[in-house]
Amino acid sequence: MPAIVEKSVSCPYCGESINVLIDDSLSEQSYVEDCQVCCRPIVLDVSVDVDGDIAVQARSENE
Repeated sequence: MPAIVEKSVSCPYCGESINVLIDDSLSEQSYVEDCQVCCRPIVLDVSVDVDGDIAVQARSENE
């Protein structure tokens, strides 16, 4: 059953740990969310494996 899951990632700009909400209904997705600390745009690459484990990679827009 799809759910919204909270995950912690490090901002690639300021290094602060921030919490992001992930919709686990899609096996792969990519979207942009602003850092809650420095307000710069973070690209989040999300993948969900067959066991439901969620991997989140945070990168700057220029990578």
